[in-house]
Amino acid sequence: MDRLELLRIFVRVVDCGNFTRAAETLPLPRSSVSGAIKTLEQRVGARLLHRTTRQVTVTEEGHRFYDRCVRLLADYEETEELFRPGKAPAGRIRVNVPARIGRLVLAPALPAFLDRYPDIKVDLCVADRQVDLVQEAVDCVIRVGPLADSSLIARPLGQLELINCASPAYLRRNGTPRTVEELRSHQAVHYIAPSQGRPEPWEYLRDGEYHQVEIPGAVAVNNTELYIACCRAGLGMIQVPAYDVREDLDNGLLREVLPEWRAEPMDITLLYPQRLHLSHRFQVFSHWLETVIGERLRPAPRR
Repeated sequence: MDRLELLRIFVRVVDCGNFTRAAETLPLPRSSVSGAIKTLEQRVGARLLHRTTRQVTVTEEGHRFYDRCVRLLADYEETEELFRPGKAPAGRIRVNVPARIGRLVLAPALPAFLDRYPDIKVDLCVADRQVDLVQEAVDCVIRVGPLADSSLIARPLGQLELINCASPAYLRRNGTPRTVEELRSHQAVHYIAPSQGRPEPWEYLRDGEYHQVEIPGAVAVNNTELYIACCRAGLGMIQVPAYDVREDLDNGLLREVLPEWRAEPMDITLLYPQRLHLSHRFQVFSHWLETVIGERLRPAPRR
């Protein structure tokens, strides 16, 4: 058994969590999978897995080895692609996305992409935080907002339009603000981004000028789902991407406030390393991302 095959088997065992499931998916006899792992451990001179009758757990050395194997196998697949022009794109893409973009935008559109490119496999990982591509073994990441300096290639995918919302119950109880200045006498649900650790003031761009408004509030959260749920419950107003609350607005659960005052749109960017730039499967995937995000995150109508 060649070395690449040993690495593929090891990665599959880690992904599946035990030898039996890995053997079924490869497909290989369970004894062959177990023997391959034993051979691999002998070659590298380290214990990679702890075995029990029901499952395997990855050792500290195994975790480091797994991350390197994932990258090595991906590099090999991309090298093969460069020398097989005219063939359908194939291979695995690991992408990290914000949770709600993954659930509301990408997941509904993914079946059509996989129907068109059946030889491409997509691993969607969700996280509402900064992700290190190397440390977390992903190929690319979708980020929203300003970008830190990086050696990664940045491909613009679109923009997120932010709107102000409140529940009908909140507006009945507190009235509807008619000017930005009136917001100071209202309540907001504060969102604390993991990267910042504190709530940011609401910001507006109008006639080329920025306006910041500090709005009091009794509740602060660090999760988008909870942020919107608190708004539905009447705990305060929120400033949120329009796509996040489109159904709530259509169903009357939330109402837009001060539609003529909207924050500056937030950039959506795909970040990836130089080595993926010529990959055929990555080219079709990134183009699909740009199309889907452009269609599904189009600016919301003013209400």
